[in-house]
Amino acid sequence: MRVGIVGRFGNGSVLLNGQTIKTKNLEAGLKKYTTFDIREVDSFGCLKRPGQLVKDLKQTFKGCFAIIMLPAQNGILLFAPLLFFFKILYKKRIFYDVIGGWLPAYLTKRKWLSFILKKFDGIWVETSSMKSVLEIMGFTNVSVIPNFKDLKPLTKSELVYPTGIPYRFCTFSRVMKEKGIETAIEVIKEVNEQLGYTACALDVYGQIWEESKVWFEELQDEFPDYVQYKGAVEADKSVEVLQNYFALLFPTRFYTEGIPGTIIDAYAAGIPVISAKWESFADVVDDGKTGIGYEFDNREAFKNVLLNVAQNPKVILDMKPNCVEKAKNYLPETATDEITEKFRGGV
Repeated sequence: MRVGIVGRFGNGSVLLNGQTIKTKNLEAGLKKYTTFDIREVDSFGCLKRPGQLVKDLKQTFKGCFAIIMLPAQNGILLFAPLLFFFKILYKKRIFYDVIGGWLPAYLTKRKWLSFILKKFDGIWVETSSMKSVLEIMGFTNVSVIPNFKDLKPLTKSELVYPTGIPYRFCTFSRVMKEKGIETAIEVIKEVNEQLGYTACALDVYGQIWEESKVWFEELQDEFPDYVQYKGAVEADKSVEVLQNYFALLFPTRFYTEGIPGTIIDAYAAGIPVISAKWESFADVVDDGKTGIGYEFDNREAFKNVLLNVAQNPKVILDMKPNCVEKAKNYLPETATDEITEKFRGGV
């Protein structure tokens, strides 16, 4: 049986954004854990080749019994109506695998798009809070399939317990202002200054967003010696890189994050998360067990958390076994079993 995936595969480019990673993880998970034959339709650069896109979609709908789409905010305006047209034309099943948590707010001013999406055979969201909001908006075809990564979590005996100062923190996401990286650096500086010694160090990982290159170069010029940029990390190396850190910092400014892949990486590596409480925070982080949250966009609260853990590191270290246990929730085996069930008739 053949399944079509319409998403951002990257057309041979090295893309480490959430949309590309989730698209590729879905394909890899279905190939590894199901017997489905997968057909790709790459949305990357599709506006430059509209004729080829339509041809690819026609072939996919003719040859597949179900199609999954994974567009981002701009792409959904094109792909939702286009794929709905093909659904009617070829009488095939269509599912929308949502990336992040932005969809409900996006739909409030686009009633026509809501009408189309309500006709899909299923909308798969990452968190129960997002499902609840969409159901309030009248959707009856929504189910929860968490974001996942094909990682091998550390066992509890493999956990690394770093000792001594400075405590090594990291960020592990796209390098852009909206991910709160500048805030993390500034707060680390303030904590060290207030304590009077270098209690905290920060390593920044991730692909630098094209629009953020000038900003980040200027930021790097002001780095103290305990802050470093370490570049991008290949997906299969994340656990290896992260396992030696004290904690992951996630001071995101995106209130509508879904299940951030960086937190899945952190859990698999056994490192707790210090995070802004974005909209779906409680779906992902067990506050006080797998991480510590602070009020969204509250810099002083962020600082107070770091001051506390710098002086009471056991608070963080005791969470490490909980993290690798939590990582099991985001393995592909469970998600692909659920997807297979959806193809049998559920939403």
